[in-house]
Order: sequence, then C-alpha cells, then structure tokens
Amino acid sequence: MTIAITAFERSPDGGKGLARDTRVRWALEEVGLPYEVRLVSFRAMKEAAHLALNPFGQIPTYEEGDLTLFETGAIVLHIAECHPGLFPADASARARAITWMFAAVNTVEPPILELVTVKLVESDKPWKADRLPLVEDRVRARLSQLAARLGDGDWLDGVFSAGDLLMVSVLLRLRPSGLLDEFPNLAAYVARGEARPAYQRAFAAQLAINTAPLPAG
Repeated sequence: MTIAITAFERSPDGGKGLARDTRVRWALEEVGLPYEVRLVSFRAMKEAAHLALNPFGQIPTYEEGDLTLFETGAIVLHIAECHPGLFPADASARARAITWMFAAVNTVEPPILELVTVKLVESDKPWKADRLPLVEDRVRARLSQLAARLGDGDWLDGVFSAGDLLMVSVLLRLRPSGLLDEFPNLAAYVARGEARPAYQRAFAAQLAINTAPLPAG
C-alpha cells in the first residue's frame, strides 16, 4: 500500500531539516518503508483540498489507503506501532518510549518554539530585549532536566526508539541559538541521532527538494 506524505514546496528553513516532515521521513526510513511526497505551496495549504487532510492547514499529512493522519507525534506513533524498528519488544519499554515521545512534543518543544517566536516573529517588537532572557532561561531549565536524565547514556532509555527520534528532532531547533552547546551530553545526543543512516537519508531527501529549481510557471 502506497504511503504519501505532504511537505513544503519550499521550506522556511531552506532545507535544514527543521520542517516537521523530516520527522516523518526519518521514521519511515528507520522502518524501511517507501513513501511518496506531495509538495504543497503555502497557498495550497490553506485551500479546501489540503484542509480536508489537515484542518489546521499545516504539514505534514500522512495517507495510507483509507487512513489519513496529521500531527507528527501521531504519525510517528502509528508508524512505530505498525512496523518494527522504533519500539522495543518489551511492553514496559514500549510504554516508556511513548512517554518520551509525548515529553518531546508536549514538554520540551513548547519553550523552544517560544524562543523561535521571540527571535523571528517578534524580532522587531519593543519587548524582545526583556522577553528573550526569560524565554532562554525557560529553555535552559528544560534542557538541564533532560541532560540530567540522559546522563552519559547514548539514548533516553537504553536503545534508540521513537522517543529519541522525536526528542532529537525537537532539540535540533535549538542549534542556531547556541543553547544546545551549553549541555555537551545533549549536543552529543543530537549528533548521534543525526549520524543515523535513516536520518541522513531523510535529511538528504528534503534538502534535495529545497535546493532544486522551482518548476517554471
């Protein structure tokens, strides 16, 4: 059965792997599933055809037969549940991996996205100078907790899982800020994720789209 995902026709990050379709690509690469990519423009994302797939007008979406999903956490969870490679066989370890998936998108990512908003969307606002240090400290607090839990381990719970896939993807958003470098074990953790062949394939695929010439017209 053919799997199709949607991605930006041109990603705002220029192909640095920060768009959320990279997370889904990575998961599919980890479990060895082929997939097709349908590129959408910013205008098309707000039109009825795409809103039928994602009511919030975002990417990625995931289509497999009659099944349509949106939200990367839900998509990665579905892939991990249906195909070996992203969840441990032990039921308790699997439950812990799911916990880390939720922690990545619900606990660690929100302050990071707030930082991105302050730096990019609110860059010209008069309150930026006062707000930025507060937001950075909130990010540091989360990173400190995560770094303490990871310790000197390679992965969050012994072996690589979907929890690590989402956590690394979330932490990658911090690289331009320099905050990740304040926590050497987390920086090394992210580097291990990036070094995985499946991530390399996913990254290369989305980069190729973002660096290719746009079709004429």
